[in-house]
Amino acid sequence: MRRKARRGGGKQIEIQIDTLGARGDGVADHEGRPVYVPMTMPGDKLRVKLVGERSGGLKAEILELQELGANHIDPPCEHFGPCGGCTVQHVAPDFYRTWKRDAVVQALTRKGFSGGEVTELVQVEAGTRRRAVFAAAARGKKIDLGFHERESHKVVQVVDCKLLTPELNQLIDPLRELLKVLLGPEQAKADITVIGSSAGPDILVVTDAKLVLEGREAITVFAEKHSIARFAWGRPRQEPEPVAIRDNPYQKFGDVQVLPPEGAFLQPSQEGQDALTNLVLGYLPEELETVADLFSGCGTFTFPLSKHAQVHAVEGDERAITALISAARRNDTTHRITSDCRDLVKDPVTADELQGGDCVVLDPPRTGAKEQCHELAQSDIKTIIYVSCSPNTFARDARILVEGGYTLKEVTPVDQFIWSGHLEVVGCFELDDFEDDENDEEGL
Repeated sequence: MRRKARRGGGKQIEIQIDTLGARGDGVADHEGRPVYVPMTMPGDKLRVKLVGERSGGLKAEILELQELGANHIDPPCEHFGPCGGCTVQHVAPDFYRTWKRDAVVQALTRKGFSGGEVTELVQVEAGTRRRAVFAAAARGKKIDLGFHERESHKVVQVVDCKLLTPELNQLIDPLRELLKVLLGPEQAKADITVIGSSAGPDILVVTDAKLVLEGREAITVFAEKHSIARFAWGRPRQEPEPVAIRDNPYQKFGDVQVLPPEGAFLQPSQEGQDALTNLVLGYLPEELETVADLFSGCGTFTFPLSKHAQVHAVEGDERAITALISAARRNDTTHRITSDCRDLVKDPVTADELQGGDCVVLDPPRTGAKEQCHELAQSDIKTIIYVSCSPNTFARDARILVEGGYTLKEVTPVDQFIWSGHLEVVGCFELDDFEDDENDEEGL
C-alpha cells in the first residue's frame, strides 16, 4: 500500500537561517512559515529538503551548505548529529551563553515581565554528569547501547559521551557486553539508569526481558569486577528488584547521606546540585523559622534547608519520601524535618495549610506547578523560591504568583543540561507589603 505523502515533504528550497530556535535548530522563513533545520546557525545559507511539519512550521534536512554563518565551531563529540542527546555542540561559547539566557528572558517577556530580572547564566562544565539513562536494543548477536536518535526510537551506538563523568564513560563498553547475556536471547530492549556515587555506580535495568539464572550470575560477576555498588532489575511500572548489592550508593545532600531508591531522580551533576542549592540558600529571608519544601524528592534541598529552619518536606513519590525519612532518622534530624507523601498536582498544599509559614521552596517536574501556585498566590508566605527545569512553565507559574500579590525579585538561569535546549532556573518571589494600604484605609 502506498504511504500518504507528508505535507510539505520532498520539496527542495534555498533558505537563510535567521535565528536559533528554542530546541537548538536553526530557523528560517519560507512563505511566512518557520523552517526548522538541525545543526545550523544564523547566517547559514543552504539548500534543504522539506520533510514534514512541526509546531505550525516545516522540518527540513540539509542538502547543501552554501555559505557558513558566524559563530560555528567544530562539535567536540563524534556522535553529534545522529545522537539526539545534544543539539547545539556546533555553537560558539559566547553565542551559546547568550542564547541560553535569552531563552529565560523571552519566556518571561511573553508573560508580561520585563526580562530585567534575569541574572547572568551559571554554567556547569562538560564531563560532570553523574546520572545517565542509556537506551539498549538487542540486534542479532549485537547490542546497540547509547542514546536515541533525534525524533526516533533508533539507538545510536555511543562509545564516549562528552557529557558524562569518566566513571560512567568507562562502563559503556562493559555494559554492552553484559547486555548480550541479559537481552540477547529475547532480542529485547531496555532502559539503563546509571548513577555515580561515592560507593561506586548504581545501576537499574528496566526491560520486559526475563532475568534468568545465567543473567543473575553475570550481574554478580559484573558488579564485583567493576565495583558496582548496587545493580537492580525491573519491569516497566513495577518495583525494581536489587540483584547485587556490594555497598550502599549514598548521595550527599548538604552534610547528610541519603540512600535513594533504585533509578532515583537526582540532579544530573554534583556541580549543578551545588549551584542550585547555593542559590536556594542565598534567597532565604533573614528572619526564618519554617520552610515548606514542595516536590522535595529524596531531600536535595530539605537537608541543607534544615540547617536554617524547621522544614516540612512534601513529595508524591512514596519511594523518594521514604528515603528522605530514613535519612532524617539515621542522621538524627527528625526534630528539624517533618514530611508528607502527597501528589501536589492533584492535591496541592492549600493556602490555609500554609498560613503563618515563612518560606516555600518548590522544585516541580517540567510540567510546572500550576495548581500549587494558585494556592501559593492566595497565601501569606513571605518568600517563595521556585526551582524549575522549564523556563516556559516557570514563566506561566510566575505570572500566577505575581497576579496574587508577589514580586519576582530575581531569576538565575543554571545550565547543567549543556549543549541542549534544556535549562533550569531559580527564581525568588517576595510578597508585596500591604501594611501601608491597610493603614491608608484606616486613616493612619
